[in-house]
Amino acid sequence: MHGAKYRNAARTCDVIFVNAEFTKGEVVELMGVPEEKVVVAYPGVGERFRADGERADLGRPYVLTVATLEPRKNLETLLVARLPEGHALAVVGAEGFGPQPALDRPDVIRLGYVDDERLAELYRGAAAFAYPSRFEGFGIPIVEAMASAIPVVASAHPSLDEASGDVALRADPDDPEAWSVALAEAVARRDELVWRGLDHARPFTWSATGLAMYDALSERL
Repeated sequence: MHGAKYRNAARTCDVIFVNAEFTKGEVVELMGVPEEKVVVAYPGVGERFRADGERADLGRPYVLTVATLEPRKNLETLLVARLPEGHALAVVGAEGFGPQPALDRPDVIRLGYVDDERLAELYRGAAAFAYPSRFEGFGIPIVEAMASAIPVVASAHPSLDEASGDVALRADPDDPEAWSVALAEAVARRDELVWRGLDHARPFTWSATGLAMYDALSERL
């Protein structure tokens, strides 16, 4: 289904909007679309995701991760890694396809799908945010977490470079020990990483997304 849709877009569209330079490179390389037809319009962060507001209390300190439960999201590496002492792993996300991660254990708090209001509270209440995905188009939860004033550890896969900037701590998605070290560092450097993350997240607004699309369409009319 997606293949047919993408082939049709590559053949018929005057402009193709993508959410990252990484994705633009893939569209140009894999679909053969001329580079000048592909325009990046970064996604925006919803207004709920901000530093001030209610904070979730899960009864103990926790590291938060947000992901549909499917193999690409790579929760298995995070489950093997050591969490900072005394912390639980809070997992937000609905069940997806494929083998499901083993979340039935004392140090994991499975929260399932939550709405944006509750998600914002969970971001703000977390000690750190972890995103071990093996591949993304952009990785908007990384920027949502930064906008909510918590430090981030993200997969080192290049599809997450733009969301992470030079702020998120990075760890090899196949190396649980690297995640153990990075999570401990994120908690220890919380204040520094929070302020840098807020600065990084600030330009990602839906107004900026709309302007990027408007400008690109205006040039082609």
